[in-house]
Amino acid sequence: MTTMNTMELDGYTAVIQYNPQTDEFRGEIQGLNGGADFYGKTPDELRREFRASLDFFLQTCAKHGIEPRKSVSGKFMVRVSPELHARAAAAAMACGISLNALVERALRHEVQPG
Repeated sequence: MTTMNTMELDGYTAVIQYNPQTDEFRGEIQGLNGGADFYGKTPDELRREFRASLDFFLQTCAKHGIEPRKSVSGKFMVRVSPELHARAAAAAMACGISLNALVERALRHEVQPG
């Protein structure tokens, strides 16, 4: 499983990056109908700023009647090499499942619920 630098709050996930030039962390909340980021020098400060930024974003959305989260359809296209495609199709067939089910299984393995 891939480890990401993330922080969770109220079902929202932020990707965290460190900037050594400013000795500061930056968080960017993912999956929003707009942008929301926050900064902090310590994990505690980062958590406080995450809360403040998320609360402000949600209040602004409510004020303007905007859905805070981007909608997703559950469909996306994946481009892989023909060789990998053939191996994945064969693996799915060997398991008695569709290629789509195999990809979903792989994604569930890599992207653990928050």
